Amino acid sequence: MRRAIVRELGPPENIAIEEAPSRPPGPAEARVRIRAGGLNFPDMLMAAGKYQLRPPLPFTPGMEAAGDVVEVGTELRGFKLGDRVIVKVRHGAFSEEVTVGAANLLPLPACMDYAEGATLLAAHGTAYHALVERWTLNAGDVLLVHGAAGGVGLAAVDIGKRLGATVIATGSRDDKLAVVKAHGADHVINYVNDNFRDRVLELTGGKGADVIYDPVGGQVFEQSMRCIAWNGRLLVVGFAGGTIAKLKTNLALLKGCSVIGVRAGEATRQDPTLGPKRMAVLLDWAGKGWIKPHISHRFPLERIAEAMRVLDRREVIGRVALEL
Repeated sequence: MRRAIVRELGPPENIAIEEAPSRPPGPAEARVRIRAGGLNFPDMLMAAGKYQLRPPLPFTPGMEAAGDVVEVGTELRGFKLGDRVIVKVRHGAFSEEVTVGAANLLPLPACMDYAEGATLLAAHGTAYHALVERWTLNAGDVLLVHGAAGGVGLAAVDIGKRLGATVIATGSRDDKLAVVKAHGADHVINYVNDNFRDRVLELTGGKGADVIYDPVGGQVFEQSMRCIAWNGRLLVVGFAGGTIAKLKTNLALLKGCSVIGVRAGEATRQDPTLGPKRMAVLLDWAGKGWIKPHISHRFPLERIAEAMRVLDRREVIGRVALEL
């Protein structure tokens, strides 16, 4: 089988494609033929040695994938030969085959192809954790989503609308914002052309946004503190802009607001009961067609470095899939 392999930390071009032997399943495991993998920013950071998780070298990157069960152990329960499944792991998904236990498998909704299944859980799981588990978004709330054309941003637009919020979304390009609008955003703001702080206050009659979802950081975070509503919640999802923001605590005091950290994966490790509930809801919504990843780029596994560069250059709208 082919797999992506990191033998030396560094740029995406360091990632090689190598042949490796298949691993037969243990008694409570399944061997899955992977058809597609979902590429995430942490995959690129992990390969560069810049992520909080540093697997020992060599390792195969990839946190999520989808494929077919091709072999099962005698004690495996819940899955059978031929099942279409989603695979979730901390790393190792970018391989033609993976061998995992039932806890790493979920049924792939019939309405989704392999690439859509492979790009569902990380982004939508993060958005669900932020908007439901970290802070319950209520129907009628004003939700401001930054980086809305990215994977976790577009997922937040999907889930925000599902929960009944009025969604204001920001982005840097009109073509990207057109996709965000098609996913249900009520208002879109091109922050290159407009001051999003002033536009949010204008759109809310001076009140500001009740909940702000920020995967960007830097100046975006700092300006968000100036357009948050009284008793608002600012959800810190990441720092895709490349700069960690400085919190002006006087603004937090004046607004009576809360700044809340979001780590969906770590939350499930701290509280294992969260994961199954979260996944059950997301699979139900996906199966009903209520949420669906938008995939703007699909690459074969051999072009993984190119796929990472496209993601790094912010050319992606929604998600990138690797097809194997």
